[in-house]
Amino acid sequence: MIARLSGLLDSVSDAACIVDVGGVGYLVYCSGRTLRGLPRPGEAVRLHVETHVREDHIHLYGFLSAAEREWFNLLQTVQGVGARVALGILSSLAPDELFRAIASADRATLNRCDGVGPKLAARLVTELKDKVGGIALGPVATAAGTAAAGEAAAEAGGAVADALSALVNLGYRRADAFGAVTTAARALGDKADVPALIRAGLKELAQ
Repeated sequence: MIARLSGLLDSVSDAACIVDVGGVGYLVYCSGRTLRGLPRPGEAVRLHVETHVREDHIHLYGFLSAAEREWFNLLQTVQGVGARVALGILSSLAPDELFRAIASADRATLNRCDGVGPKLAARLVTELKDKVGGIALGPVATAAGTAAAGEAAAEAGGAVADALSALVNLGYRRADAFGAVTTAARALGDKADVPALIRAGLKELAQ
């Protein structure tokens, strides 16, 4: 089972790349985000790889970050999400953006991803909201914590939930507002009231 490839980038197509490892060219399917981040052909490249073995084929899926590979696997635990749809989602949303969308139940953002309709967006939120805490999230882990932490904060006197609603009503995207308010709540503590959270949240969104 191939878990990582290190070699020279041979070529890039719309959906995949070829990595030359010791004279052997490996065809690796990638998200648009990973493809856009690849070096120029002929330069060194290292990809985290997920290997899918089927009766009629062996496919390699490559990612520049371990977080993206983890999300690729997690997304496919949801009914209706296969490798193609998972890559489409990851082409549209970075791991931290995907985390915020699920943690804040931002179905509209998920619905904009290739291959995701309203029903699938709802399933993604429902089935993944309790699973995202253990995944490699990068910077968002510091800013927003886990989905469970966000929900717990929202229930603490309703202040976070009210501040989140206020920012959404002001026109901010739910996922962005969620990240700003939860960051403000962590900084201000559980005694912060709604106006303080709104002011701090607005400062976060302005940065």
